[in-house]
This record gives sequence, C-alpha cells and structure tokens, in this order.
Amino acid sequence: MANVEHRGRPADTFGRAPAEARLLAARLALWAVAAVLAVRQLTVVLTTPSGQRLTDLETWVGPHGVLHVKGSIYDSTRFTGTPFGGLVLKPLTRSAQAALGWGWTFGSLLLVVALGLIAARALPQPIGRRTSLLAAPIAISLLMLSLPVRNALWLGQTSILPVLLVLLGCFTVRGERGSGLCIGLAAALQPTMLLFAPLLWFTGRRRAAVATAGTFAACTALAWAALPHDSYTYWVHHMAGTGLGGKADALGNQSLHGALLRLGVTGPLEITLFLVLGAAVAALALRRAVHYAHDGQLLLAVAVTGCAVVAVSPTAWQYQLLWVLLALVGRVGRRASDRYVWPVAMVLVTTLPAKMLLPNMAAMYPLRDNLVLLAALAAATAVPFQSRTSPHYQRPVPAKYAPPVPARFGRVPLLPFLRRVLTRPNLLLELLLIRVVYAAYQQVRLAATGGTISGGRVRAEDHGHIVLDIERFLHIDIEHRANHTVAQIGWLRGFFDYYYESFHFVVPLTVLAVLYWRRPVDYRWARASLGFATFLALIGFWLFPLAPPRLMPGLGVIDTVHGVQDFSKPDYGTLTALTNQYAAMPSLHFGWALWCGVVIAIVAPRWWMKALGLLHPLFTVSAIIATGNHWVLDAVGGAAVVAAGFGLSYLCQGPRPRLVMTAAVREEPPVPLAVQEGQR
Repeated sequence: MANVEHRGRPADTFGRAPAEARLLAARLALWAVAAVLAVRQLTVVLTTPSGQRLTDLETWVGPHGVLHVKGSIYDSTRFTGTPFGGLVLKPLTRSAQAALGWGWTFGSLLLVVALGLIAARALPQPIGRRTSLLAAPIAISLLMLSLPVRNALWLGQTSILPVLLVLLGCFTVRGERGSGLCIGLAAALQPTMLLFAPLLWFTGRRRAAVATAGTFAACTALAWAALPHDSYTYWVHHMAGTGLGGKADALGNQSLHGALLRLGVTGPLEITLFLVLGAAVAALALRRAVHYAHDGQLLLAVAVTGCAVVAVSPTAWQYQLLWVLLALVGRVGRRASDRYVWPVAMVLVTTLPAKMLLPNMAAMYPLRDNLVLLAALAAATAVPFQSRTSPHYQRPVPAKYAPPVPARFGRVPLLPFLRRVLTRPNLLLELLLIRVVYAAYQQVRLAATGGTISGGRVRAEDHGHIVLDIERFLHIDIEHRANHTVAQIGWLRGFFDYYYESFHFVVPLTVLAVLYWRRPVDYRWARASLGFATFLALIGFWLFPLAPPRLMPGLGVIDTVHGVQDFSKPDYGTLTALTNQYAAMPSLHFGWALWCGVVIAIVAPRWWMKALGLLHPLFTVSAIIATGNHWVLDAVGGAAVVAAGFGLSYLCQGPRPRLVMTAAVREEPPVPLAVQEGQR
C-alpha cells in the first residue's frame, strides 16, 4: 500500500503540473490582451485631433481650465451631468487643457480596471480555480471592448464612476454607512441610482439605505446652494436632466422614455405610460434582485437593478449602459450548450452596433432602434436566471459527444478538445452568430476598397486585366462569348438572372436548416467548413480586389442583371451603397453553391438527391459567367477556398462522425451507421 501511494503521488503531481502551467499561460495571455486593448483605447483617444475627442469634457474647458465658461454650465446643453457633478469638477479649473485630456483618459482607464477587478471578485461562490484566475482579465477586456466604455473615453464622460461607486459600496467598502456613502455619491451623479436604496433596504442593509438617501440629499442640497441657477435648470426646467445632451427621442437614449417617443407616443399619454411602465419595471426588477441577493448572487442582483435603472431613467445615453454588460454573470439554461447564449448575447449587444445584430429591414427597425433597452428589460424582468439551489446551477446537463473516428494522418485532429457534439446547438445562438458573421463579412468586403464602393477601382481594374491575360494564356476566356450568347436568348437570360439573384442565400440557408433539424452532427461539421471557407474568401477580397467582367471598361460585357452601367458610378440597385462589387476573387457565389452540392452529395440518402444537389453549383457557375458577374478563375478560387474549408475542418476536428441521429428530438443515443446497415 505504501508503494502504491508513493507511486501515485508523483504521477498526480506531474499530471497536474502541465494543466497548471497551461492555466497560468492562459492567464498571462489574457492579461496581455487586456493591456493591448487598454493601450489601443488610449491611443485612439489621444491621437485624435483636439476638436474631435473628449468633446463633452472640452465643452466646459475655457482659456484657464475647466468650467471657466460664462453663464450656466447647461447653456450649451452638452453637459448632461447633475449640478453636483459640475461642482465636483470645480477643483480642476487650474488644469491645462492638454494635461486634462491625458489625465482624464488615464484616470478613466484606471476606473475601468478597478471595475473589472471588483466584478471578478464579486462572482457568486463557489467558483473554480480556473474561473478565479481568468475572470479579472476577461472582465477588463470585455469592458474595454464595450461601447459604453469606448464612448465614455471618447466623449470624456463620468458615466464609469457611478457604476464603480455602486460596486464599491456593495462589495468592497466595509460598514453600512460607508456603503451608503458610496452609493449616495453615485446617485448624486446619476439620480436614478437611488433605485439601489430599496435593494439595500429589502436585503437587510437598512442603515446603508438610509445613508444612501442622506448622502444624495446632502450632495444635491450642497450643489443647490453653490449653483442655484444650474440646479433649477437641471431639476425643474429639464426635469432631472431630460433633454440635455440631445433630444430625448434620439437613438442614443435607450430608456423607456426614449422608446415611447420613437414609437410616436407624445404628450400626457407618453408621460403617463412612462411612469406606469417605469414603476412596474422597477418593482419587478427589485423583487427579482432581492431574490437573487438572498440566493447568494449579489452581483447579479446589482446588475438586475442597474438594468432597471437604464429602463426607468428619463435619458440613458449609450455611455451609461454598463449595467447591461454586467448582467452576463447570470446563468441561463439547463444544458451546458445553452449556457453560452445569454453571455454571448449581452457581449454582442454591448460591443457591436445594432445594425450588425439585426437585418436592415423596415419591420426590424423598432427592435433595432431599442435593442439595448430590450436587453436591459429582459435582464431586469424576464430572463429566468438559475438559482444556486438548482441542481443545474453548477452541473448543467452535459453535451453528448460522438466517439472519435480514426483519421488518415497521425496528427489529426489538431485540436482534439473540439470534440464532435451530437446534440443540436442552441438555435438562438446560431441565428445570432450567423447574423453577426454575415454583417462582419459585409463590412470586410466594403473595407477592402477603403470603405467606399468606388475606392480601389483602379487597382481592381488592373487586377481584372491580369486575370484576363491569364485566362487568355490558358484559353479559358469565355466570359464575353458566353455573356453575349445568353443575352440574345430572352428566356435563358431571364433564367440565369433569376438564378443569380435568388438562390445565392436561399439554398445554403435551406441546407443548414435541414441539417440542423435532421442531422445535427453533420450540421456542425458542415457549418464549420462553410465558416472556414468564408473566412479565407474574405482574405482574398482584402488582398486582391478584382473588378468583375461587367465592370471592366472596354471589355464589352453586358450586365444582364442590372443593365448598362456608368463605370464611374455603377448602379446595381439597393445594394449600391452596401456591398463592394470589386470583391470578385474568389467567387463565394460559386463557393457557397459548391459547398451545398458537396454537403448534399455526402449526406443525402438517395442518388437522385445527390445528383440534384450537384446541379446547383453547375447552374451557379453558368449564371455567374453568363451574367458577367465573375471570371472563370473566380470560380476556381471559390472552389479552392471551399476545399480548404473542408480540409481545415478535417485538420482541426478529425473526420466527421459517421452517425445518424435517429431520435434527435428525444435526445436518444445515435445509432452507428455500420450497425444500421447490419440490421438491414
């Protein structure tokens, strides 16, 4: 027994050492990422010309320092803070303008770091060692990437400080009076932070609640005594700041008040609805927050209350919306695969513009214009966060993995931890990621020519001549002949025009939908291959902008889809301002069609289905050449990136599992294909 124990200890020690080393390396890497993001934000702000950065801060900067302006601090309506906030800035009147910019930006970055450290330490217990080591750099990195922090740094706003004061009062400062003092100061800077006083009261910290109210009242009275005219302007004329910094119905105001105004509700009806809805949201959010606080999830309780603050504020500008990001600490869903939906959604909502998350359709405008508000309302009132008493809080239902399939090469799979999952991924997460990836794809296509459609035209045309010369050398320059032949046959021209415009998105999305529902294992494999192929194509668009034949002057190719073009100002319908028509190499029109054909040929159970699937890339390559939208070599490039996409999927995860999900809805174990064939 002694020998067995003696032999086991070194093995255990050496078994844990590599894992510990990898964990520490990951921690260092994440801290490096956080540092790079902080330096980037600092560089972006300080390298911008003086008149274009810190615009809100410089509104009050006069010849001798801050707040040396004539008359009221609200004369320009650019200052949106409380009179107490203006009073706090008085000691900065001797600071020079340049020094203030550096000091303000560095100070704001330090506040962000402190905010991330406090949030990481406030995570609900128990947490593992990996989480405790990685939480702080991840939190700081997400804060640096978020739009509220970026806007606060860019504009020179104080919106980070109230959030930090609340977290200090709830998690760091000892003693209820000290906690109440911090939260009261936060409320003096943003009055709706008073909503945290009831949270303190109903969670048993009544002295802190009283201290919060007393501190707010004292600070407001002090500001009223020192700045009576400004206090009257803020509290009476503008009704707690409403209308300062911009119109209340502007898209930047993500509060219930702003949403009602954008929906066309005005006057007494709007005020009544705002008060009623605001009271309902506040009451429901406080009830949920008290529950989560008693459950031991105080950070989630604070975030839920903060999201209610966003909704019930008369104005909640973009730089004031940090509470939405903090709400990602809640755990949603019983399955392990569902746990990523809520945090990913909150990160995307707070780091990306709403245009990238929802399609540019008129029916989506009410959702897109109020997306952050909807996220705040969901966190405050609706999302069913897991309780710590739930058996799924610490141990969600694990994902089912397919048994590994032997690979042809010794080092495949290159990433063995990316095991093949048998069950379907979360549909909401898939749709969200598909939309974001496609929006990024559009942005990269546009940025490949300098962010404008006409930018890089000369270079793209030069590349077009290079491609044409290569095709002539290879005797495959059939674009002009095929284009004019099809243009003279009316029904054939109509068929190829319709095929080019209609099937590019419909067929890949249909294939993905069928695989998602009928073949979840193949869906993951096929989706990964398509993602790799699209990413490689984006690199091609960036490095080799290429004019298609229809946009090559002097070539004589007819644009059968959009009509005769003015090459100085090409017009191709509603997409003129949205897409880069000089992203021809490689052709994803053909690449995606080839991906569909290959996937259908692999997974379809009948030969005629396989043949029908392979007709799609054949028709597509005919359409892109006949309509003058691509060169023959573009199709070759599309085929190359698709082949590389399948290859990378194989390299990273190994062969696709040869399993058929016979009872995916019931989540039964999959039946191996070999067993099924033996039963026949």
